[in-house]
Parts: sequence; structure tokens; C-alpha cells
Amino acid sequence: MLHELRDAVRLVSADLVFLQEVQGKHQSWSERHAGVWPEQPQYEFLADEIWQDYAYGRNAVYQQGHHGNALLSKYPIKSWDNWDISLNGIEKRGLLHCQIDAQNGQTVHAICVHLSLREPHRQIQLQQLCEHVNSIPSNETVIVAGDFNDWRQKSQGILKHKAGMQEVFTEAHGKPPRTFPALFPMLRLDRIYVRGAETHMPIVLASKPWSKLSDHAPLLAEVKF
Repeated sequence: MLHELRDAVRLVSADLVFLQEVQGKHQSWSERHAGVWPEQPQYEFLADEIWQDYAYGRNAVYQQGHHGNALLSKYPIKSWDNWDISLNGIEKRGLLHCQIDAQNGQTVHAICVHLSLREPHRQIQLQQLCEHVNSIPSNETVIVAGDFNDWRQKSQGILKHKAGMQEVFTEAHGKPPRTFPALFPMLRLDRIYVRGAETHMPIVLASKPWSKLSDHAPLLAEVKF
């Protein structure tokens, strides 16, 4: 489905694209799907000629390859770091933090998130995320997006009160969006948070082709700063 996914992402043509569980390398899958599996890493294949910059944070490493979070950007990425927030040997999780040159004299901090399936671990990871956001200068815009696995809806209060961040769907519609499973979304797992910015028209891309391209429905929002 990677080729169809690239076509769909191109149509949206967002300035920033936050991706989780992107395959950097998988030897056996590339051999099994020879001819259609791209020679370059998935994030580079998806970026193509549309997104001039990209960053990849490798989270899980195994014998056949590795995967992690990625960010595609139409603006220059000045620097990036990948913060390991794994709390056991099974779930490898990370925060990919990119500093983006918005070309208007401003720096935008884009943080791509994938949190644990376990509630106690998520609580620790949310605290780590708050500390990381609070270390960023208060006059600079921060966008945090990704898979929070937060079906109990704990992250809104924590990030709002401890890091001054607003969840864009909660601000617009009173609650975060249903995103999983993509074919019939029931659970509210994914989020977009901002600090130092206004948001407009957040929507869930829940119809075709998106419902066939991932197990999560993608989120889309306009951010002004």
C-alpha cells in the first residue's frame, strides 16, 4: 500500500507530515516484495519531491531492520533529535523533535510522538514530554502530534496544565477525535497539540482511501502562528 499512501499524502500536500512506525529498513520484506518495495527508506520514498526535508528517529531495531517516527517538511529542518522514552524491552518508543525554519524569522518545534500501550508507562512518558516542551523557549511555536494510545483521554489535562498546550480537536469540538480502527473509528488514540499558535478546521480523514491505508485514521489541521 506504500505507493497508494504516497499518492494520498501528496493530494493533501500538508506542510508538515507526522508519521509513526515508519520502516527504515526490513530485509526480508524488501526481498519478498521485490520490484515494488522502494530501494530507499519509507520516509524518503514518501517525501519524494514534495517535501524537501525529512527526519527519521529510529526507535525499534531488530535483526531484519528498524522502524520509528518520521517527519516530512516543506521547510528546512535546522536540527533534530530523537529522544528514547522506552520503558521496557518490548515497546520501543520515541519523541522525534525537529526545529524547523519557518522562513519568517521564526522557529517551529515539531515533535512526533508514539506513546506506550500501557497506562503507567504513558503517564511517565507524558511527564517526560511536558518537561521537554517546557525546555523550549516560551516565545517559540510548538506542535506535538502522533499516536498517544490515549483511549482514557488523560493527556489533554496533563499537557494543558503542565505544558500550556491545547489539543486542537478538543478546542474545536470539545473532545479528541475517534481514529482507531480506521475502518470504523471507535477509540480516541491520536492527537495534535499546539503551543503559541491558533488552529483552524481540524478534521479526521476517515473515508477512502485513508481507511484502507493504515489502521489509524489520519488527522489534519491548519496551524497559524
